Amino acid sequence: MISHQDALIYTMVMVSASDNDITDAELSAMGRRVRYLPIFAGFDSDSVTDVARDCAQLLAKEDGLDSTLDMIRDALPRKLRETAYVFACEIVLSDSEISQEELRILELIRHRLDIDRLVGAAIERAMAARYVRPGDF
Repeated sequence: MISHQDALIYTMVMVSASDNDITDAELSAMGRRVRYLPIFAGFDSDSVTDVARDCAQLLAKEDGLDSTLDMIRDALPRKLRETAYVFACEIVLSDSEISQEELRILELIRHRLDIDRLVGAAIERAMAARYVRPGDF
């Protein structure tokens, strides 16, 4: 069993790695969340690399995606599942490029964490509004 903090990091790593290209923007976005958000209080930010490596090793195994999603779900109390989905959406939007693989992983996360469809849509819309760029309007 992993901690709830590890599960949140696993969620970010999973969505970032979904297109086989973890960008500097995505890594930076993950690091900011771990360093500054209250949910990570008491978490050793120096261990993010180890947690990310553990996640990558799990994902590389046969049925790795499913087992990692199960681990995330089992480690997160209901109240943190929406937080995990918010983090996943933020990581996808952090590098301005949204791939089909990332969208598919978001869908899998939403379903596995039992995020209500309307809540998921609201989170996605809020994230899109938050990450609007000058050329987007």
